Amino acid sequence: MAVSNARVFILSFLAGLVFHRSLANVAVEGSNPEEPPHRRFEYKYSFKGPHLSQSDGGIPFWIHSGNAIPSADQVRITPSLKSQRGSVWTKNKVNFENWEAEVTFRVSGRGRMGADGLAVWFTSEQGLDGPVYGAADTWNGIGVFFDSFDNDGKKNNPAILVVGNNGNLVYDHQNDGTTQALGTCLRDFRNKPYPIRAKITYYRKTLTVLINNGFTPDKEDYEFCTKVENMIIPTEGFFGISAATGGLADDHDVLSFLLFRLTEPGQQPPSVDSEIPKEEKDKYQEEFQNFQQELDKKKEEFQKDHPNVQGEPIDDLYESVNDREIRQVFEGQNRIHLEIKQINRQLAMILDEQRRYVSVITDEISKKGTSAGSGQLDSASQQLSSVIATQQELLRNLNELRSSFYESLKQIGSVQHQGNAGGAGTYETIQHFNDIKENLHTVKRDVEHLVQRNVQNPGDKVVKCPELPPMPSCLSTVHFAIFVVIQTVLFFCYIMYKSQQEAAAKKFF
Repeated sequence: MAVSNARVFILSFLAGLVFHRSLANVAVEGSNPEEPPHRRFEYKYSFKGPHLSQSDGGIPFWIHSGNAIPSADQVRITPSLKSQRGSVWTKNKVNFENWEAEVTFRVSGRGRMGADGLAVWFTSEQGLDGPVYGAADTWNGIGVFFDSFDNDGKKNNPAILVVGNNGNLVYDHQNDGTTQALGTCLRDFRNKPYPIRAKITYYRKTLTVLINNGFTPDKEDYEFCTKVENMIIPTEGFFGISAATGGLADDHDVLSFLLFRLTEPGQQPPSVDSEIPKEEKDKYQEEFQNFQQELDKKKEEFQKDHPNVQGEPIDDLYESVNDREIRQVFEGQNRIHLEIKQINRQLAMILDEQRRYVSVITDEISKKGTSAGSGQLDSASQQLSSVIATQQELLRNLNELRSSFYESLKQIGSVQHQGNAGGAGTYETIQHFNDIKENLHTVKRDVEHLVQRNVQNPGDKVVKCPELPPMPSCLSTVHFAIFVVIQTVLFFCYIMYKSQQEAAAKKFF
């Protein structure tokens, strides 16, 4: 009985251990998601703006046919005209197994419905022209169709279809290819505010189609469309884009086509040299040899034309490593020297500012120290102010004297003018002389008053102000004497003339 219990215990323990081990394995597998593949951009199988087309109107590494029109920023596969066909295809075959294509396009038209649609191809041969969206029928490969016209009338368009062909099937136009489609989804891709983006991925024999609906500018806002597993396609082929119009027409514009090579995790991507075809390698090698021969020929011609240059070392024409290091050291020292000079200049400016601040502070301190003894100088300042006021009053009186003297001269001139004219009487002449005498007395009285005030002013004993410069004389002594003599002669002549006139008048009466 004990042995049986022990066996049961051991079996239960082993079963629990196996169960926990299986749970741990499941947890580990669930916690390690599948690692994404390595992506490498392939420029020879891609195109995009802004410099999409060349000067001759072609696309690098691509060919276009039909009504396709390349431009600087896009390729118009078909214009919005009836019964148009166009396509673009890669010049070289793609020879890698896994890939991812990102197509950015725009389908726009005026009508509520459009036709016929656009297709993205990967086929073993270039289908430059044909009835299937502008490309050849009975293709060998895969086609992703963006069908915008409802041929079967089932209201299931616009739609996106994935159709495969082994080179023997004829495309079913009447049913919009629904009988041959490996995967499909309904998406409206016409007249959207932003370009439509389609991401087509073929990885580990599985084809996945993701669509950006064109309602947002986010380039990574993709949504799932369809997925086809266990799909076999040719190992080598050409990529292409085609479009066609019928009774209705749309503009089918492709803005970019970007192709990426996908490499499984853990595998080493092939080198670039191994991807170049042997024909291209031979071509490049031949061009290099021709260039090398031409270069050697040019060297020989140069040596013949310039024999003096022969034998000169070429190293002298270039800078050696040691010379470059020495030059860099000197340049660094020069920069350090300039920085030190700049710092010295700034320090000198700071010292000048400090000296000025110190001088200002010392002046303030000295002013505060001497403010206590300023009361002793109040009396002297008052006396000085009184002297200044007296001098100002003296100057004002002198100006008044000068103005009165000018007025007297004017009156003398007017009297002289009247004497010459002979039109005034004796009474007016005497009155003018009396006015002159009164003005002279007024001037004399003002001068005496000023002299007395200056003598009585005690401020002159304390502070002596500088004497004023002598006033320039407006009339010299000689001129004044001549003027008085002439005036006297004229006066006596006038008296004699008047007396003769009066005597003649008495004789007449």
